[in-house]
Amino acid sequence: MARQPNAAFMKALTPSAELAKVVGSSPLPRTEVTKKLWAYIKKNNLQDSSNKRNINADATLKSVFGGKSSVNMFEMTKLVAKHLS
Repeated sequence: MARQPNAAFMKALTPSAELAKVVGSSPLPRTEVTKKLWAYIKKNNLQDSSNKRNINADATLKSVFGGKSSVNMFEMTKLVAKHLS
């Protein structure tokens, strides 16, 4: 039997104005938001070189991360969730 995808993860959510600067303003499921965030982090070389679990925020991400200049992956997920409705 095929596993059903979790409906909560697949539900399209609208990003806040701050998050929209990174992932676009159209509603997206959480999985897509995460994919786009990681693409942005990699493209702008924001992953900490000594500890890959940490993300160093640029000006755009700082507004998403509540003003923090560095967050870890787990903290990022929590902070990004506040920007989805």
